[in-house]
Amino acid sequence: VFFHNALPFVGFGFLDNAIMIAAGTQIELSIGVVLGISTMAGKYCQIKNYLYLFSSSLAGYVEALASRLGLSIPDLTPKQADMWQTRLSAHLGKAIGVTIGCILGMFPLLFFGDEEEKLEEKN
Repeated sequence: VFFHNALPFVGFGFLDNAIMIAAGTQIELSIGVVLGISTMAGKYCQIKNYLYLFSSSLAGYVEALASRLGLSIPDLTPKQADMWQTRLSAHLGKAIGVTIGCILGMFPLLFFGDEEEKLEEKN
């Protein structure tokens, strides 16, 4: 139950964070600069809302891919599925899976450090 819930959320967390970082930075640098809004306002209002809608729509695709790769649904009776241990395992799997996925999805940050350092050196 834990792994059945964790693996799709690793994929979702990875895609969500990678898309938020990569596309969010570009939107902030274009729309945020043109409109003259602060970084925090740009990230929260524009980027977070629109990109979250896009990345959350990918969750179904990640789950479909996981099932195609052979991630089988645990064969539980209705009584077993309703046990507190089963629900706890499912929620822990989702939380740990999305955490691992978000950490892995931070890879675009590796490519942004050089641009900021060059701008600081020019000033």
